[in-house]
Amino acid sequence: MMRRVVITGIGCVTPLGNDIDTMWRNVLDGDCAIAPTTLFDARTFPTQFASEVRQFNHMDYVPEAFRKGHEVVSRNSGFMIGAAMQAWKMAGLPFPYSTENELPEAGRIGVYLGAGEGPADFEPFVAAITQSWDKEKQDINWQHWCELAFSKMDLQREMEQETNMPVSHIARLFQLRGPSIGCLTACAASTQAIGEATELIRNGQVDMMLTGGAHSMINPLGVTGFNRLTALSTRNDDPKTSSRPFDRTRDGFVLAEGAGALVIEEHECAIRRGANILCEIIGYGSTADAFRVTDQHEDGRGGIAAVQMALKDAGVTINDIDYISAHGTGTAENDSIETKVIRSVFGERAYQIPVSSVKSSLGHLIAAAGVTELITCILAIRDQIIPPTINLNTPDPDCDLDYVPNVSRKAMVHTALSNSFGFGGQNNTLIIRKYEDISAS
Repeated sequence: MMRRVVITGIGCVTPLGNDIDTMWRNVLDGDCAIAPTTLFDARTFPTQFASEVRQFNHMDYVPEAFRKGHEVVSRNSGFMIGAAMQAWKMAGLPFPYSTENELPEAGRIGVYLGAGEGPADFEPFVAAITQSWDKEKQDINWQHWCELAFSKMDLQREMEQETNMPVSHIARLFQLRGPSIGCLTACAASTQAIGEATELIRNGQVDMMLTGGAHSMINPLGVTGFNRLTALSTRNDDPKTSSRPFDRTRDGFVLAEGAGALVIEEHECAIRRGANILCEIIGYGSTADAFRVTDQHEDGRGGIAAVQMALKDAGVTINDIDYISAHGTGTAENDSIETKVIRSVFGERAYQIPVSSVKSSLGHLIAAAGVTELITCILAIRDQIIPPTINLNTPDPDCDLDYVPNVSRKAMVHTALSNSFGFGGQNNTLIIRKYEDISAS
């Protein structure tokens, strides 16, 4: 029999709050974190606003005796440390880790994160390029570039750009010696990390995983890339209403940053140690469109397959889903295709299921989006309330579902489904449900 997997701890660092309670209250109130960019001078960019994490210092979360080796981190690694510490504490686990009180060996606990690259150390990087340019040859003098780079760039900051660094920090800080894995499947990364971490527990390879994701692309290179793809909203005159999932006037997503973390574990392990179980993970589906680098297939074939796979894996039907947390980016293509996916899988039932996108409030956390949105599903089940899709004022005939416009809604939520559809045609779906101790009945 496949082992059950439950969630016992959650934590987050987001533009709407650096802890679970603050973030959730602000999301339910329909607040918005989007404002003019302050992390760099964006005045010459087509998009001059973003959704930034503010008033955050990762060292506030790390006991002084354990700070060595974690002093200099990229923004995404710092966010991940804060979120992971919150989840670890909520799960009732000791720090530093010990194996007393029915806890698994450290080798039976792993880390799986969907984490993005750290931002480049931009100013010394650009200075090395510009100062080594040979105008006569119209080329870079690479010997001079190397000399400048070695003199101007910081070794630790350069290393912190690598996508493996959030995983490395978490494994070392928590002294977890099980599987240590990272993935970067664009906007679906942290959902994939949670799904594959769940499979490791189900299959008996580990008993517990610290999973989730982190990302920060609010930097000149990140914004340039998305602007060149025409993926970002350019409503510089009104940043607060710029993220408009499913609205007919939507013009792109809003770049955000942050991290989310879950402690997930085998059900019997959680019972033995007396953990407070928040939810159970019951279904996971993962597919690829195999279509284009950035575009989804126009028929939504990958998304349809991922949702169907998750339903089958969970052993539930379309009638069991009470809420859908949409990927809902606010781009013209994504929102209409995701609506098509939901209609295709759920048929007429699609019109009875509340669907919402918290990217309208938080912005798009890229690799960290999936875990943050799954956390809102956990809280929706806990509190029996559905977060709204704000800035939804102009209906789109291609997006005709119940998107919970502008105001949160009390509702019975037993089972929730969360979609993440990433660039490159990566589609991941998770299904969670309210915890029931069926072994006691």
